[in-house]
Formats: sequence, structure tokens, C-alpha cells
Amino acid sequence: MPVVHDSNPSGPENDAQKEQDLDSRATSKLPRKRFFRSRAHSNPLSDSIMTDIPTDPSQMDWASHFPTLWKANEEEASSSGQQPMVQFADIGCGFGGLLIRLATLYPETLMVGMELRDKVSTYVKERVGALRREHPGQYGNITCVRTNAMKYLPHYFRKGQLTKMFFLFPDPHFKTANHRRRIINTMLITEYAYFLAPGGMLYTITDVKDLGDWMREKLEAHPMFERISDEELESDPASKLLTDSSEEGQKVARNKGETHRAVFRRLEKPRWTNLSKPL
Repeated sequence: MPVVHDSNPSGPENDAQKEQDLDSRATSKLPRKRFFRSRAHSNPLSDSIMTDIPTDPSQMDWASHFPTLWKANEEEASSSGQQPMVQFADIGCGFGGLLIRLATLYPETLMVGMELRDKVSTYVKERVGALRREHPGQYGNITCVRTNAMKYLPHYFRKGQLTKMFFLFPDPHFKTANHRRRIINTMLITEYAYFLAPGGMLYTITDVKDLGDWMREKLEAHPMFERISDEELESDPASKLLTDSSEEGQKVARNKGETHRAVFRRLEKPRWTNLSKPL
């Protein structure tokens, strides 16, 4: 499988600021968060019933999520023999702040936010719909699905399909007994490596030092990932959005809190670690 290189973003950083300004002027037409408030945390290991989970990636109806771009991509795919695919996944997307910012940076890339909370995912869907109506021709490349990413990712993505995965301010699950609920753990990292193409990037950020150390240590110990230096991230537009694009990130910034960022690259071949060395 060839190494994936990120597509060039559509414009400089001020494009993201321009998008924020447009979003602000359209506030009266956007759904109001106060009507979609939900508990801050949910138990991802609960047996709550979810509907509309596809049996496998081929059964996922992406065309209904990206009606405009999907048609254009299908026409292009008919000549290349490849179907259009989602490439970015924001796991635990919250109220969709990161998706909105990414949409204009990578307008040709299909991306999905995955959110466990019903009311919050409904808000994101309505927000995206409102932005599409307010700005025709924009935001057709983003969507949101309500799902449990700890259980159902194999139902949505194929091997090597994704080029970016985002984990912004995940639930820290402070109690030791609840660490198994953390979205970054050794078993799930192996799953993420399966869905990421070689060269794909996995982004993490938190304001909880203990969780930041946990995520970094788990990813550094995994044979399929290597950490990307801060110097290299200077040229990566997506990494600049981690701190303040989400509602949680904006709250941390207002309170002048610290954040702990770590970004990793999916390797083409595993490196030897304590997890992969033969006995």
C-alpha cells in the first residue's frame, strides 16, 4: 500500500478565521446549543441500543451524508475504478467545532464526526445542514453519525481508508477502574493502525496531564506508530486547530489552562518495541 501524503489545504490560516467570522454572522440560523445540552460524559461500554449501525463498510450509506460531493466523486470514480471514501474521522466530535474548521481547509476531503451522545450528534447534523444552506457550495464534505467508536469502527471503515484521526479532549475517566473506558488504549490503537493508511496521522490533545501522559505512552509503545516532532507539525495546518477549534478547547483557553498535545504517524512497517519483540 502506498504511503499517504496529505493533500494541500485550500488556503492559509486566515481562511479558518474567515470561516469563524462567517459562522458568527450566521448564528441566528444555526441551531442553539442550549436546546441540545447533554451529560458531559457517557459510558462507552454500556449496552445502549443504537440504530442504523451498518453491518459492514459496504453497507454504509455515505451518499445520503454527502449528496453533492458524493455525486461528483462517483462520476470521477467511474473512470478511476475507485469509490469515494471518507478519509478524516473526528472521534468524539462533540459540537463539531473541529469539523467546521477542517471543512474549508480540506474542501475536497470527505470527513466524519463520530459522537456517542444523541442530542449532541443531532446538533452537529443540524449545524452542518444550516451552514450548507447559508454558504452554498461549502461544508458538503463533512457529516456526523451517532455511534460508539469503541465498538463499531469496523462497521464504517476499511483497512487503510483513513488518513487522519482526531481525539480532542477525550473523557479522562479518572478512576483506575474506569481506565478501560479510555478511547486510547493498546487494543484500540491496534484497531486505529488498521484503519489508518501508512503515513496517516493520529492527533491527540487534552488538558489533563495524566491522560496526556497515558495517551502518549500508549502510542509511543505501539509498534505501528511514531511520534511527530513539534518542528514538523509547524507545517501541518490541521495540528494548529487542535487547541481552540472545539468547545472544550475554547473553554480551556478561556480559563488559561494547559494543554498536552501529541501527534503520531502510522508506520508502513512495525518497529521493534517491547510489544512486538519475539520472546
